[in-house]
Amino acid sequence: RNKSDSGGVMDRVVSTLLSEMDSLDSSGDVFILGATNRPDLLDPALLRPGRFDKMLYIGPCQDEDSKLKVLKALTRKFILEDVILEDIVKMLPSEITGASVYALCSTAWLFAARELIRDGKVKSGTKVIVNMKHFQQ
Repeated sequence: RNKSDSGGVMDRVVSTLLSEMDSLDSSGDVFILGATNRPDLLDPALLRPGRFDKMLYIGPCQDEDSKLKVLKALTRKFILEDVILEDIVKMLPSEITGASVYALCSTAWLFAARELIRDGKVKSGTKVIVNMKHFQQ
């Protein structure tokens, strides 16, 4: 529980979640799954037996195939020009997280959009085209 949030909102959310979890019957028909990238911030009460008492560490993408799949998923709605995703994967750190790959993709798109604005090429229906230089900035 975090005392630094505004007005104890997080305390109320955690209390409500704990109450709901504790009120479930033990028939085994309900399975609750949670995910976080900050397990160090979890309230210890959430980790008691009968609640989230099992943890599975997934970890960052380490192999190039996994990184490529994440990159393809994140850029599927992008208009890419002269971009070889496999080359981008080779430039990525060995243990990059999905969040960092997301940050790379969104930053590349933002660089491309800013370039359009800077060059005065924005008109109705203008599409943002992302190329390799946007990923390398």
